[in-house]
Amino acid sequence: MESNRQTPINYMKRITATYAALGYEPYEWFVASSPPPLAPVVKAVSDSRVGVIATGGIYAAGQVAFNYRDDTTYRAIPSNIDANNLRATHFAYDLEDARKDINVVFPIDALQKLEKENIIGELAPYFFTCMGGIYSQRSVCEELAPALVQRCLEDEIDVVLLVPV
Repeated sequence: MESNRQTPINYMKRITATYAALGYEPYEWFVASSPPPLAPVVKAVSDSRVGVIATGGIYAAGQVAFNYRDDTTYRAIPSNIDANNLRATHFAYDLEDARKDINVVFPIDALQKLEKENIIGELAPYFFTCMGGIYSQRSVCEELAPALVQRCLEDEIDVVLLVPV
């Protein structure tokens, strides 16, 4: 009997090699000095505004694609967008499947269905995406993360689904 199991990818080794190929010094993986200050969920998901922050380099047709090298910008994607109008670019994962079905890295169709079925209260007006694998931890901690938190607060998002790639 033939197995459908695939060999797991050692992403840490792969990303370290990718950074070296781009001319970076050896990468030091981030280790937090303390646990993140997560906020408690105070209302049911069925009454909540749900947002998304995804690191798969997702952008809408017509938006500027992400740059592979230290791009600490983010894209605001309307939550009512059709999945066919989404694109992906990234240096740290194979884009073949994401380009066939964006939902493998950005579950837009499932979230829209959950809203339509009243399982979640509502989707935030925008979902936020960025380029994962940013070399500069300082830039992420001091620029990108605070900007994303601010947008979530401005959009009065109750729950954020984090979609790492």
